[in-house]
Amino acid sequence: MTATLIAALLAAFVALPAAAQRAPGEESTRYNTVELQAESQREVANDLLTATLYTELNDMDAAKLAALLNTRANEALAAAKEYKTVRTRSGGNQTFPVYDRNQRLTGWRGRAEIRIESRDFQAASALIGQLQANMQLGGVNFGVSPEARKRAQDELITEAIAAFRARGDIIKSALGGRNYKIRRIAINTGGGFPQPRQAFAARGVSAEAVPAPQLEGGVSQITVNVSGTIEVE
Repeated sequence: MTATLIAALLAAFVALPAAAQRAPGEESTRYNTVELQAESQREVANDLLTATLYTELNDMDAAKLAALLNTRANEALAAAKEYKTVRTRSGGNQTFPVYDRNQRLTGWRGRAEIRIESRDFQAASALIGQLQANMQLGGVNFGVSPEARKRAQDELITEAIAAFRARGDIIKSALGGRNYKIRRIAINTGGGFPQPRQAFAARGVSAEAVPAPQLEGGVSQITVNVSGTIEVE
């Protein structure tokens, strides 16, 4: 190939439009691309209570032990039906053998649980106090109900996106740009962080000595994060 022909081919390639020189699928010219994030959060009152109550018994006869556990759990469930605003269900129920140091069977130990859930803290407190006459309180936890969480998140999404756009404006001004485009955006509603109050009862107290526990629901921190990429022009 002569030097003249090579020079002509090079000149023709240089003269091609920029779009024609880009490989297929290559994106158009990009400006200043910046990754950024913003968030919005608020405290929301915990409006949902969950609690676990249990009974643990020992007996030499496994069948008798199971019957005793079932009776006590059934009595608790029956008593809970009087509290219309409290949902109650059976929890874990187990029986296991007890051995001495010589691995000889010495008896059986069992545990039965019931679990309650309610938005009516006063009724739940009264029920817990009543059941503690024959059961132990495993724990009380508070959280935000799904409906209240969704309402808060929907409002926080709007606030977080507004904060994201505001930061985009700050970055645009700092870079001396005329405008910016949002290339990518992701929204993460995450989870709440409850601040629970827990109550526990002492063992071996009589029914008359078990007042209803004072329950405080506290609050949960609900957060929405927005992250993405903007392109400053």
